[in-house]
Amino acid sequence: MKTFTSRLTTLLAASLCAAASTCVNAADPPPPLKTTFDCATARTTLEKLICRDPQLLQMDMELTRLYRLALTDERSVPPPDKIVIDQKFWVVTRDQCASDPEPKPCTIRSYAERAHQLRQGSAIVRTKDPDRLTEGPRTIRCSGFNTPIAATFFNSQTAVVYLKWASTSITLSQVPSDSGTRYAGKDRQGNYSFWQDGNTVLFQKPGSGQMSCTAEPEG
Repeated sequence: MKTFTSRLTTLLAASLCAAASTCVNAADPPPPLKTTFDCATARTTLEKLICRDPQLLQMDMELTRLYRLALTDERSVPPPDKIVIDQKFWVVTRDQCASDPEPKPCTIRSYAERAHQLRQGSAIVRTKDPDRLTEGPRTIRCSGFNTPIAATFFNSQTAVVYLKWASTSITLSQVPSDSGTRYAGKDRQGNYSFWQDGNTVLFQKPGSGQMSCTAEPEG
């Protein structure tokens, strides 16, 4: 756990200067951050869950990496000072998963969605870091489905994919597959399936048949 703690020396909450956006400029280093929590002194139910669960631990460390990169990108959308504020609200939302009937799936969805937001808004965050656990977002276009799907992949101990189109989003977990990579999951509407082999994708959502799709190159 010491390794985890040392890698999470800073996360969340910028200095008052950064939050007020009064003295940050492109030449300055990222504002000093505070940790969300230290596993050595974890107290809340959710903190303890994250610290003892390998998948959530990986996701937390990767989210830290993405967040710190986003703060160095003056061209990010939103800009760094707004990212700091958004991160504070995200932590509050994530922590509410402690009262969810299924706290782990709720926490996984929270990390996947936030990773998608950070990667979508910053080219620096999408840098091909060899230690990265995230990819995307990639644009998926399906026959008979007019809305493109944005897919962000989180290669944690159990991999997940976050899919977003229009006002809908779903986080699916990897399941065994004879070929390619398959993800599955469900929400109140029903079951979803997402299978990918290279740029070839098959997607099925509740109320529809399996759709043949193509993944555009990541750019």
